[in-house]
Amino acid sequence: MTSVVEVLARLGGWSTAAVLVQLTSRRALAAAVRRGEVERLTRGIYGLPGIATDLATAVAYDGVLSHLSAAAIWQLPLLHTPEKPHLILPRNRKARAGPPAVLHWADLPGTDRRARRTSLPRTVLDCARILPFGEALAVADAALATGLMNADELVASAGAMSGPGRPNAVRVAAAAIRFAESFLESILRSLLIEAGVEGFEAQVLVETDGGWVRVDLGNRVALIALEAEGFEFHGSAGKFAADCRRYDDLVAVGWLVLRFTYQQIFGDPRWVVATVMGAVAQRVGVPKNG
Repeated sequence: MTSVVEVLARLGGWSTAAVLVQLTSRRALAAAVRRGEVERLTRGIYGLPGIATDLATAVAYDGVLSHLSAAAIWQLPLLHTPEKPHLILPRNRKARAGPPAVLHWADLPGTDRRARRTSLPRTVLDCARILPFGEALAVADAALATGLMNADELVASAGAMSGPGRPNAVRVAAAAIRFAESFLESILRSLLIEAGVEGFEAQVLVETDGGWVRVDLGNRVALIALEAEGFEFHGSAGKFAADCRRYDDLVAVGWLVLRFTYQQIFGDPRWVVATVMGAVAQRVGVPKNG
């Protein structure tokens, strides 16, 4: 007879008691629990020890991982990991007792319920309901970069939304792009969008005497390159030398390079925007306030 552990492994790590008894036996299930091979997650639900905490919580509530928790499963970038898993329960469902969780109510398709996590488009839009514009944009950019969804699909889904967070979701969908290189680049771009600073494009290629150089955000009219520098942007002496040469090549053909760190982008965003606006004004000869 197939063991309870083998059945659970085939079923993704958890199952109802009814299914386990049908595929093995009630005695086998009880014995597996006594030996510590199987854990009771909640009434009528059993799983393998060590099952992911968020998934165990979803199973305990018979819900679906959503919002930031689903974003983590989809490996989308988040500024903060949620302290408690986000779950969606059916609209007509009363919350049963369970581990700490942030509960939401909505009707979901069967595919989401079976996977125990929301679809990629749904996840992006749910994050846009509750995250600030910049963080939501970073999630959307990363989702488009997977190739599992496209911008038109995202815009259409956002337009069909209703309820809290819709305006932010519509704005995020309209601004999201598939070729942003990093979370920090998306946040920097969001600062410019919110401040109404126009003319900057993501991942601009610039021809220099040393070859083609790609910049995070480039303004082709003002010839300004913006670089979002993470904690480990150099990595090694060789990388540091290559970065210096790259920036020098840009300057040599008339580009101004502005480099902003993580601490500056998150810690002093007003200064970042003011610096960019001042540089643009100086380059194209317009007032700093537009």
